[in-house]
Formats: sequence, C-alpha cells, structure tokens
Amino acid sequence: MSGNNKFKILVIEDEANIRSFISTCLEENGYQSLEAKNGDEGKMMFFSHNPDLVILDLGLPDMDGTRLISVIREASSVPVMILSARTQENDKVAALDLGANDYVTKPFGTAELMARVRASLRSLRKDQAKSAVFKLRDLTMDYDKRRVEVAGEQIKLTQTEYNILAFLSENTGKMMTYSAIIRAVWGMMDEGSVKKLQVNMAHLRKKLGSTPGKKQYIINELGVGYRMSDDF
Repeated sequence: MSGNNKFKILVIEDEANIRSFISTCLEENGYQSLEAKNGDEGKMMFFSHNPDLVILDLGLPDMDGTRLISVIREASSVPVMILSARTQENDKVAALDLGANDYVTKPFGTAELMARVRASLRSLRKDQAKSAVFKLRDLTMDYDKRRVEVAGEQIKLTQTEYNILAFLSENTGKMMTYSAIIRAVWGMMDEGSVKKLQVNMAHLRKKLGSTPGKKQYIINELGVGYRMSDDF
C-alpha cells in the first residue's frame, strides 16, 4: 500500500470520459487513482508506481490489453481487473487464463465497479497476510521487517539483493526469466542488466550459503533465469 495509506489503483483506459469517470469514483471512495491512456504509458506507470490494483481496458490503441496482462504477470501478482466491451465467453476465458482476477463488461454502474474493486483489494490483503513471513528450510524472510535469517542468524543483504530474494520467494517454484526479475527489481532493461543481475545473484547465493552438493535455495537455469526452490 502507498505511503499515505491509500490503495493506489492504476486505470489503463484510452477513452478519456470513461477513464475520468473511474478515477472520480475511486477518489471519492478514498483510493488514489493513477491514469494511463494507452498500453505503453500503462506499462511505464505500472513499473514506476507499483500500484495495488490495475484496472485495464482490453481495447487499447497501441496494443491489445491481453499483452499487458502477460507483462504484469511476469513481474507481479497484483490484482488485475479487466474492463471491456467484449462480451464473448472466449475473450473472458483468455483474459482470466492469462492471469486477470476479474472481468467486468461495459457498460457498468458505479456500485458494481466499487464492489469489484473492494473484492479485489480484499483478496490482496489476504495474500499479504498469508505471506508476511516466508520459510524455506533454514531460510526465513520477514517481509514486514525486511529481515532475512539462515539457521537463526541474520543475513545482511543490500537493498537490491533483498528485492531479488523477495521477488523470487513470492513466486516460489516458478521459473522467473532474467527480464521478469530485472523489471521487478530495477523497472527497466538496459544493455548491462543481465550482467548486473548475475553479479547481485552471485553475492546473494553466497550469503545464503550456496554450497555444491547441498540443496540450493535459488536454482539457476542457465540462459533462462532463476527459480526459488519449492523443495521444503
């Protein structure tokens, strides 16, 4: 949640009147609204503002909204609510299969919209409560305190190392590509991003006690990415 204790909600919608209507509804109900008028702008704002919920139109002028669902899901489990004029069942199924949490068809009323927003944020709070502490064998992460311990001893990590570990732990068992990790930690890719990630990962694994022949906390798939072990 944002520092002013308001949930931040990113609205990605190309129709100005609908975008304004949604933002007004959100602000009047105590939420902080962020607006984007196309997919590229929405993607940039998502990675720079880290919203608590994304409200996404599928019919964007520069890309299909389903592409954005995939980008968001590579980097985050934040709730995504689809708003669309598409009413065909296969459109809904495709969006939900890609990782959307809810699908609202246009036109919609204020009461329905806000009820769906509240439901999405309730599920977010439940997920956060369940994941306040992460444990994997001798490794313990307290997300609230940003504290990492191995076998009861605190491990001093840099902010970048911690953010990498937190992202992988939140996606335990899933292979996270280099690009997904880089976007989640730094928000953008550049020519040296993969090397920078590999250097930080080497330091992180060493601090966690990565030893040949022993079970690893973080598994490296060469040329692909990294995965937090789910071998508890």
